[in-house]
Amino acid sequence: MTEAPTSALLRLMTWLSPAFPVGAFAYSHGLERAIEERKVRDRVSLIGWLQVLLEHGSAWNDAVLLAEAWREVSTSGDCSEVAELAEALAGARERHMETMLQGEAFATAITAWSGEDDQSERIAYPVAVGQAAARHGIELEDALAAYLHAFASNLIQASVRLVPLGQRDGVKATAALEPVIRATAARAAVSTLDDLGSSAFMSDIMSMRHEVQYSRVFRS
Repeated sequence: MTEAPTSALLRLMTWLSPAFPVGAFAYSHGLERAIEERKVRDRVSLIGWLQVLLEHGSAWNDAVLLAEAWREVSTSGDCSEVAELAEALAGARERHMETMLQGEAFATAITAWSGEDDQSERIAYPVAVGQAAARHGIELEDALAAYLHAFASNLIQASVRLVPLGQRDGVKATAALEPVIRATAARAAVSTLDDLGSSAFMSDIMSMRHEVQYSRVFRS
């Protein structure tokens, strides 16, 4: 059974909204350090940075993990193995904190739809989203597109504050990444765990350097 299209859309808009209580606004995914080192300094360099993450980096791996969690929950009701893999794939201390704390917060907040008592579930963020989408009958590709859009939007808003970029440049960056998000969601929807892999080494290095940055605004 799948959720009615309007209900599914409303849930995705809520779950992956900046206002949903997962604390996404507090994380820059290492982007704060990349801006500090002038690797991201304007709209063009930001778009390039995010495109690499979406197609070849951590966002791509998140999409593959989300898809696998969705399939496992849809078939067996359990995604514990992919949850363990997702946690193990966190490439640095702050990346681990970012995905696990957001996942735990998401799993707690999502109980508003199930009617269950609030509970904390230690689970990586993309796995938590994939699990919830499957349980609520939301189509996989829709969940993937919404997740990737939220990922990119959060980092664009961080850049609007840090570079700084104007709001117009932020909107232009979002528009430019739309076809990338759509294509990545479609590719991830037919992926398997064999497709996991990242070549966005500079992003990983920036995340590690951010851990020891003297003055910073974001947690990652």
